[in-house]
Amino acid sequence: MLTAQELKSSPLFHDISYEEYRRMLTCFQAAQRSYVPEEQVYDFTSSRTDAVGIVERGQVSLIRIDEAGVATVLEDMGPGGVFGRHLAFAGFATDSLEVVARTACDILFIDNSCIFKRCENACTHHSTLVYNMMNLLSNKTRSLSERVDVLSRRSIREKLLCYFRQQTEKSGEDVFTLPFSLSVLADYIATDRSAMMRELRHLKEQGIVCTDGRQIRLLGERPTA
Repeated sequence: MLTAQELKSSPLFHDISYEEYRRMLTCFQAAQRSYVPEEQVYDFTSSRTDAVGIVERGQVSLIRIDEAGVATVLEDMGPGGVFGRHLAFAGFATDSLEVVARTACDILFIDNSCIFKRCENACTHHSTLVYNMMNLLSNKTRSLSERVDVLSRRSIREKLLCYFRQQTEKSGEDVFTLPFSLSVLADYIATDRSAMMRELRHLKEQGIVCTDGRQIRLLGERPTA
């Protein structure tokens, strides 16, 4: 269960009081589970539930694994992130989807029907929750659109620069901090990690980017030779 302070920063429960939040957990028969890093949180292939998972604490990744066993990170989610069978791009029938914990995390599971069914008590906070859920889905759509933009680039260099531009636009500065490791970044742009690291080294040598751990500064782009 979220603390009163954590509730204030949760996009799903925006404008919902702590007392209303506690009542909703009982009304929705919500279940909270905790996970350790790299533990599978949700398997879209074997799960028969329509429960919606809500990240309360920690970080998780939505991962697609194709029939060759190649894993691709489709989305990274922090507190307020939402996932479920009806909220993910399924891809090909031979692919599998799963949510994996990147850090220790707490996940709240609510049956999908409980969120969108008509509230018998006409609770205002129930309507607020549905409104917040719609906003989260809108943000998810935008996030997936950004991902498609990155993956549509032909070369590793173009993919990296596209992703870096997206992040600097979000931060409003020419510097940002990667939300995940370089290994996960390679999965995110769907390329080999060694090849990505070589291209990143070239970008640094050409004075286009500067890195300090996970902090990346976009200095300027130059035409390829």
